[in-house]
Parts: sequence; C-alpha cells; structure tokens
Amino acid sequence: MFNKLSAMPPVGLMVIVVILSLFALSLIVLFVTYARYSRLASLVGNLNRESDFLRYTVNTFADAYKRHGRDVNTPAIIADAVRSRMAGSLLCERYLNNAVSLFVTLGLFGTFLGLSLSVSSLTELLGTNTSEWLTVLDDVGSGLMSALSGMGVAFYTSLVGVACSILLTVLRAIFSVQNAREKLETRLELWLDHDVAPTLPTEAPKDNADLVHQMVLALDRSADSMDQTLMNATNELKSAISASRTPIAAMNKTVESFNNGVRDFSEFNYNLRGTVERMDVTVRDLVGGLREVSRILERGGRS
Repeated sequence: MFNKLSAMPPVGLMVIVVILSLFALSLIVLFVTYARYSRLASLVGNLNRESDFLRYTVNTFADAYKRHGRDVNTPAIIADAVRSRMAGSLLCERYLNNAVSLFVTLGLFGTFLGLSLSVSSLTELLGTNTSEWLTVLDDVGSGLMSALSGMGVAFYTSLVGVACSILLTVLRAIFSVQNAREKLETRLELWLDHDVAPTLPTEAPKDNADLVHQMVLALDRSADSMDQTLMNATNELKSAISASRTPIAAMNKTVESFNNGVRDFSEFNYNLRGTVERMDVTVRDLVGGLREVSRILERGGRS
C-alpha cells in the first residue's frame, strides 16, 4: 500500500497529509478539552477554588446573590462564565462538531481532483493522431497507468477522509466533550445553590416584612442624604454671603461718593445759573446805559 501511495501524484499525497494532520489535531483537541472539563468538574466536587474559572464564577455569583438573593439566575451566570473564561474550550468544541464533515469534504475534494487528473490523462491518450497508433501502442500502458494513478488519488483520499470521520465520530461518542461540559455546569449549579449560597450575605428581602423594613431604611438613608445636601448648600450660601460683604461695602461707598459728587455738581450748577442770570441783568443795564449815552450824544450833535 505504501508503494501505491508513493506512486501517487503529489497533489493526492498533499490532500491525504492534510486530512491526517487535521485528524491528529482533532484527537489532541478532543482529549485536552475533555480532560479540562473533567478536571474542573472534579474541582467543583471538592469545593476547590484554585481554578481561575471557578474563582470568577463564585465571585460573580456572590455579587449577584447579594443584590437579588434567591432570585439570582444561576444557570445564566454559569453560561456567561463559560463564554468569558473558557472561550478556547468552546472554540475547540465547535471545531470537533465540524471536523467530521470536514474530513468527508476533503475526501470528496480529493475524489474530484483524482477524477479530473484521470480524465485529463485519458483525454491526452485518446487525442493522439490515428496515423501514429503504431508508434504509440508502446506508450499506451504508461498512459493507462497515469490515468489509473488519478483514480487512485480519488479513491485513497475518499477512503482516508471517511475513515478519519468514522474514527472521530466513535471517539466523540466515547469521550463526549458536550456531555462533560454539561456535567460541569450541572455540578457547578448545584454547588452554588446548595453549598455556596447559604454562606453568603444578601441584601434581598426574605419576606414582605423584610421588604418593608428595607424600604423604611432606604427612605431614612434618602432623608439623611437630603439633610446633608441641604446643610452643605446652606454652608456654601453663608460662605458666599460672607465673601460678598466686602465687595458690597465697597460698592456702597462708591455709590455714596457718586451721590455726593452729583449733589456738589447740582449746587455748582445752581450757583452757575445764578451768576449767569446776574451777568445777564448787568449786561442789560450796560446796554441800556450805552443806548442812553448814544441818544445824548445824538442830541448834543444836533444842537
């Protein structure tokens, strides 16, 4: 069989190597993921928190239980922890779910590739000029062997792909990664609800009386917070008033000075008006005197 594989075209050997490499990778992923789920399940059974995943799950559950009490959604917390802390294992699980169909698909790819090689060789053989049949008869055997090597690629790749698919399917049925994960989630949920939850403090009310008591406490805290806020606002207002006294006093002094200046200006204006009126009377008297002198001079000139 190894001699037949060595005589196979390089393309066929490459397809078979790819299928076998992916099959080996699938085996490693299967056993590593199954072992990780099983190890975490055993740690949960022993109440061990050394795992980062378990520590994160317990801390998240404790925070949710403190707020919601018995109404906490444990399966959702576990599912979120698995998605956030075990994303690599979930990726491996999805790969294993699609690996079986991947092997069959690669085998079919090798089948069509081998058939295309075989048909190409037969086409070249039968397309030879009929006048040269006598000289070509010696090469018919080698041409048929080339065509059959293409058929070998088709059948061997399909055989390897189907065999790997069957083996992986059987191993997945024995070492079920999905069942191991579900076992881990179930054991973790029971542990959190029955062993961890009773040891955790909670702010959630246990009954209606406890709910009313918590509402009263909440109202008291709100009233205290409002009193403190009002007290702080009052202190800030007092500080602002104290700080504004000096500017207000300065402003009052400025206004008073301005009023005094306006008053002095009013007195000056009044005095100026009296002076102007007296000057007007004097000017009028002067004008009258000048007119009288002018008339006297005119009479004296005529005489």
